[in-house]
Amino acid sequence: MLPRAAKQSLAVSPAYSFDSTTLTETEIRRLAARFGSPLLVVDCEQVRRQYRALRDALPTDTSLTATDLNAPMLKVAATKFRPGEAVEFRTADATALPFADESFDAIVCQFGVMFFPDKDKSYREVFRVLAAGGRYVFSIWDSHRHNPIGRIAHEAIGSIFPTDPPQFQSVPFAYRFEPIKESLIDAGFVGISATVLKAQKRVADFAMLARGLVYGSPIIDQVQHRGGVEPEQVVDAIVRQYRDEFGDEPAMIPLQAIVFCADKPSAAVSDK
Repeated sequence: MLPRAAKQSLAVSPAYSFDSTTLTETEIRRLAARFGSPLLVVDCEQVRRQYRALRDALPTDTSLTATDLNAPMLKVAATKFRPGEAVEFRTADATALPFADESFDAIVCQFGVMFFPDKDKSYREVFRVLAAGGRYVFSIWDSHRHNPIGRIAHEAIGSIFPTDPPQFQSVPFAYRFEPIKESLIDAGFVGISATVLKAQKRVADFAMLARGLVYGSPIIDQVQHRGGVEPEQVVDAIVRQYRDEFGDEPAMIPLQAIVFCADKPSAAVSDK
């Protein structure tokens, strides 16, 4: 762990590998260089996917705590790490983090904030468990306008259920800059920045993508609850609209995310 007095100011410009929806190793190393240890990761699904890179990039003596509300998800995430590595897995609610005040030097959350039921409370909790001078880095998806994968799925599902369309594919793309900024300020954060990141995702199989969106999310429950339509019919409708807009596979589809950085004031500022 780096002594806090020795930490140097660093302008973080996050970048993403959109295929893995996680921080790139460059950004991970920047976090590690500035903050050392300990580090908290909220939303362990992303740990399961690619936070192997986070553990590998950090010094071996840096402690890493990974959390998720879903205990089975933690078990899956644990399989990505070797015995004896400095990784702790904790079941945790992001709006009621089970950690003491000022426990972590940095906190990372990948594409999870949009789903928190009380976002303001989650920001206050992050602020509470961050050490003075610590940093919160988190990402959200930009709007449907910039993310046709979600937009087309939402429109296709809505065409099947015109009077009561399932809304899940609107949720990740509807969280806007202004309320985020205001919530961060209200929680006490300073040095708030946002970076818009564009990418192109190669999709080799629209049917596989559509099935993941339907069966791997609450959409499956919403479809079955409404009844009268088989899930595969929903998948087929999404695939048809993908092909109408992008042609046959493989296809390159644009993606756009926004990465926020926010700092907890240093002890000297906080004590004023």
